[in-house]
Order: sequence, then structure tokens, then C-alpha cells
Amino acid sequence: MTANDQKVLIKGTRDGLTLSLDDQCAYKDILKELQSKLSMKGITDEEPMIHVTIQLGKRFVTNEQKEELVDLIKEKQKLVVDRIESDVITKKEAFEWKENTEITPIAKTIRSGQLVEVRGDLLLIGDVNPGGSISATGNVYVLGSLKGVAHAGIEGDTETVIAASYMQPSQLRIADQVSRAPDYETEGVYMECGFIDEQEGKIRIDRLQEVVKKKPDLASFERRMSNG
Repeated sequence: MTANDQKVLIKGTRDGLTLSLDDQCAYKDILKELQSKLSMKGITDEEPMIHVTIQLGKRFVTNEQKEELVDLIKEKQKLVVDRIESDVITKKEAFEWKENTEITPIAKTIRSGQLVEVRGDLLLIGDVNPGGSISATGNVYVLGSLKGVAHAGIEGDTETVIAASYMQPSQLRIADQVSRAPDYETEGVYMECGFIDEQEGKIRIDRLQEVVKKKPDLASFERRMSNG
């Protein structure tokens, strides 16, 4: 059987094995060849578990078919499936991605006791007064004074940022990181931005121009896709 005829290509990596499945043939043919290849001897009981990545390409499989593939791989050898990669997304996933990458503009002042939460990026044209709170699954941009609480990346995205024309928050949160005050004195002259410093592992505040230099893909399509 030549490489072009193979419906399942098995490649070894330093992290384990990668199974690339032909996305043009029938699903039943994939199962047949996978079962045949995994039945071959070569792994003894004394060897540790081997981690596997399944690459589906442009093939769509149901959740039941994914479970079938995982069960087949586990029962044939000392293999454990770490992840299943696919170039295809469902309508639900596409809708969620669109929702999480949109910018929601809001023009108002967030007063004490008020809370605004959106999916995707939040663009607030107005102030956040002390006691007010804003949050988003994406980035938070405030064209005004930020004196209350702002939380970006509320579902765990550590690459998000919080920017404000005047940055004097009572609390900043990015993902699960918390910062209660800027780490340098500011007069609010420049647009300022809170972000997680990868080297220090904590939230820092710097001028937006400097943050863009450190995060050139801040608003790029690729960053949004990788976190979506």
C-alpha cells in the first residue's frame, strides 16, 4: 500500500503519535484501516501509555463517531487520545466564534452599582464611575475615565487587554489575574492599557502605544481564531 492509498497515516512525534485520517474516503473505511493498523504488534504491556492526536482534516464527524474513534484507539494498544483536531466547525461553533469576536459599542456612563457584561470586545464610550463594573469575554476599551472595576477575558483568555483614556480603576481583572491599582503614577494624558506581562506573570499598565508594540496581533484575525 502506497502513502497515497493509505487512509490512516501514523506519525511519531516527541509527544506521542499523530493519526492523520483521509477526509475524502468513507468513514467505515477509516475504521477498518485504523483497526487493522492498531492490531499490529509492537507495543508491550511494560511500555508507558502513548499520547495520541487525531487529525480529521476537512472531515466532519459526529460526537458519537468521535467517541467511537477514541474507544477503538484505546482498546487496541496502550494509547490515550489527548485531542482531536479538525478544520471543520459546526454552525453552533461558528455562531459562538462570531459572538465572541464582535465589538459591542455602548455609549453611557456606568454608575455605582451598575454592571455591564458582553461577549466579545466591549467598547464603552463614557466613564466607569467608582462602584461601577464592566466585563467582557474579549478586550475592554473605555473612551473615558475608568475609575470602577473592569474585567477582560472573563472566560480565561489571558491575551485580552483593558484600555482606557484615563486609567484609575478600583480593580482590574484579566482572566483570573487581579490588579488593584496602576503600577506607576498617571495623569491620564495618554491612552493606557492593562495587560498580563508574561515575564512577570501579573497585570501591568502601560501606554497603549507601548502595549501594541508588545502585542502586535492584538486585534488580528489569527489571535481571535486561536482563542475561539
